[in-house]
Amino acid sequence: MHYIEPAGLITALPAVGLARWQFAITTLYHFIFVPLTIGLAPIVAGFQTAWYVTRNERWLRLTKFFGKLFLINFAIGVVTGIVQEFQFGMNWSEYSRYVGDVFGAPLAMEALGAFFVESTFLGLWIFGWDRLPKKIHLATIWLAAIAVNVSAFFIMAANSWMQNPVGTVFNPASGRAELTSIGALFTNPVFIWAFPHTITASFVVAGGFVLAIAVWWMVRLTRTDDADAIALAHDTYRPAVVVSSIILLVSGALLIFSGDNLGRVLYQVQPAKMSAAEGLCDGREAVPFTPIAFGRPGATCEELIRPIEIPGAASFLATRHFTGPFSALPGVNDVTRDWQNAGLNYNNYDSMLPPLQTTFWSFRLMIGLGVFAAALALWALWATRRGRLSDNRLLSKFAMITLPMAFLASLLGWVLTEVGRQPWIVYPTTDSAIAMQTASGVSRVVPGGMVLFSMIAFTLLYGVLAFVWYRLMHRYTIAGVPEVHDDSPASLRDGTSPAADVADQPLSFAY
Repeated sequence: MHYIEPAGLITALPAVGLARWQFAITTLYHFIFVPLTIGLAPIVAGFQTAWYVTRNERWLRLTKFFGKLFLINFAIGVVTGIVQEFQFGMNWSEYSRYVGDVFGAPLAMEALGAFFVESTFLGLWIFGWDRLPKKIHLATIWLAAIAVNVSAFFIMAANSWMQNPVGTVFNPASGRAELTSIGALFTNPVFIWAFPHTITASFVVAGGFVLAIAVWWMVRLTRTDDADAIALAHDTYRPAVVVSSIILLVSGALLIFSGDNLGRVLYQVQPAKMSAAEGLCDGREAVPFTPIAFGRPGATCEELIRPIEIPGAASFLATRHFTGPFSALPGVNDVTRDWQNAGLNYNNYDSMLPPLQTTFWSFRLMIGLGVFAAALALWALWATRRGRLSDNRLLSKFAMITLPMAFLASLLGWVLTEVGRQPWIVYPTTDSAIAMQTASGVSRVVPGGMVLFSMIAFTLLYGVLAFVWYRLMHRYTIAGVPEVHDDSPASLRDGTSPAADVADQPLSFAY
């Protein structure tokens, strides 16, 4: 294994910590929009498909309503995502120099292929409502939705390579890592389960988003004395409640399945992360699962107070054995000894382990907050059974409380993924040919003051964008579904070529 150890100068530079903070801030902020975009695009496409098939205007209302929210979210996501690309070439130029030939390949595929497709067809969908035949217009949103998920495919391939660097060799002549097999990136065992885990988590976020808004509107309209409002609640918002509840529950079940398999793979390639997530110091058999633990900030796993333990549960999740030799799991102390035996020379092996408290609690809070969405879906399905409407204020309030919970659970999943990998930027696995510490990937020429200035500037700018995003989302959510009717020319409704008068119309924004 070729291992890049941080030089003393690099380790001492304040730019290392600042660059990590900047990347964490910009990444977590950007990732607020990513899962909603990934999951909401197919849901909106599904609403439009239902309208195309049934010609029932309830589905057109929902398409326009959630389509507008999707576009706002997509725009902010694109703006904040561009910064991520620049950071690799600036703050993390040493990382890019060392592994750019490998890491850059899937990112180039994402930018040149998937992002180009999603942007192009999303534009056609936005401006083509009264200009494209209905079949073609429906195809544009589906192509955009598929491309959004293909973007996630390539990005997750790049991230999974950092977690488990496969298909790579070190070239001593160039001093760089080189990709030997592009197929290895997409058959990486981490990627095989991390990608579906990310996609299903995105559908949980998007399903919870649609469900919470639809529940709030259904309850609000049902509590009025207006017959038209109650009819709108029954005809439009109730179907959205039912559909989004089913999406959420199905994707939640798939999320648990993919997460379970991903955890088993990570225990093989990143035992330090998973042992820290369990607070396991020394390896042993029949490891219990600890739902909750207490300890001072910075406490070691030996100092954790564990009031509740489920015997053998952690071993079963990782190995499918509750007891016996096959249930044995390594602890964080075992991992440091393995690194020493592998020749990864470092003067303080304790600093090579992930932050215990952050890793431990992000794992549990991720699971706990995700339960809110499942509970809302079950409650909503029960409240709307057999064509019923609900005027339960508690259901409405719980929907608003649940709305941010799926977002937070998704963010905490990324905290576990990235903080749990620290202090490695390219993780040293048994079969990998290279490894790199985070402190070695930071630029050697960008001073700490410049990183601090840009971090403050981006944080303030993102704060403004967050305010704009919230105001726009709130404004159009409060407005409710629009009044719609299909007044497009018969030629478009029939799927034939646009009429001459339609072709002469100026291109205008459909929303």
